[in-house]
Amino acid sequence: MSQKALLLDESAIRRGLTRIAHEIIENNKGIQDCILVGIKTRGIYLAKRLSERIEQIEGSSIGVGELDITLYRDDLTTKTSDQQPVVNGSNIPFEIDDKTVIIVDDVLYTGRTVRAAMDALMDIGRPSQIQLAALVDRGHRELPIRADYVGKNIPTSSLEKIVVELKEVDELDQVTIHEKT
Repeated sequence: MSQKALLLDESAIRRGLTRIAHEIIENNKGIQDCILVGIKTRGIYLAKRLSERIEQIEGSSIGVGELDITLYRDDLTTKTSDQQPVVNGSNIPFEIDDKTVIIVDDVLYTGRTVRAAMDALMDIGRPSQIQLAALVDRGHRELPIRADYVGKNIPTSSLEKIVVELKEVDELDQVTIHEKT
């Protein structure tokens, strides 16, 4: 896989997350009864960053949880025994019943990850509403799912891959596009 271009640098990622934070506050008329739930792995770090920005803007904190969707993926039966996923478990330390849950992910692509996340959430509780925030929406949906909040829309071909790197995991903040080989 060869890198074609740098799409977002550290400051562009920061601006996208700040815009999403403002939109979340505006759309929900504040953050009362709202919680952020990041999809493992990078969605968790994006949710934590959104929480920090929302607290800076609103002056009050918003809860952040972690969601492991491994067991809810629809491709588990197609994996070979050496590809079996590792389950790390979810960590949502508060009730989600009757709350607005904002799922946070790095890249929205086919919609299958988000569907799995919604299934996992419904096994935990019954939110009053589920919203979706994605740093990047690259198109190519296979399911009727759309993001409520998007940092950047980046149209891609199916021969390309979007790679999100975050300091917490990868030691730098950037979004790049790669050509599949």
